[in-house]
Amino acid sequence: MNDSVLDRRVQTAFLALVLAQAAHSVEEYVFRLYEVFQPARLVSGLVSADVRVGFAILNVSIVSIGLLCYFYRVRPGHPSARGWVWFWIIFELVNGIGHSFLALVRRAYFPGVVTAPILFAVALYLAFRLAEERRGDT
Repeated sequence: MNDSVLDRRVQTAFLALVLAQAAHSVEEYVFRLYEVFQPARLVSGLVSADVRVGFAILNVSIVSIGLLCYFYRVRPGHPSARGWVWFWIIFELVNGIGHSFLALVRRAYFPGVVTAPILFAVALYLAFRLAEERRGDT
């Protein structure tokens, strides 16, 4: 098997991860993460004077980059595909754990915590699939 061509299940799971990130971004926006999490407010403020708009722009950008990775790297089996998938796995594992941790610390709902387990689960599945594929267990 060509090292850069990823198994169809990995490709599909990667797309699912990007779509889960889209749902996660919507949850964060609707429940105003940018109002309750200072780092989100700070970064959003660098993009726009209106942090709500800046936050939306950043999240649309994240999802767009994920879709570009899928359509131009992962699906066609570009030599960099595996690296992009690993980047997204790490990004979403940290994202999923971070939201869950903040909700636990606050002992209350924290914007993004409902979709965080989905990010974590799909990222973990992808990590296992890539490891299996690498060993040739597919």
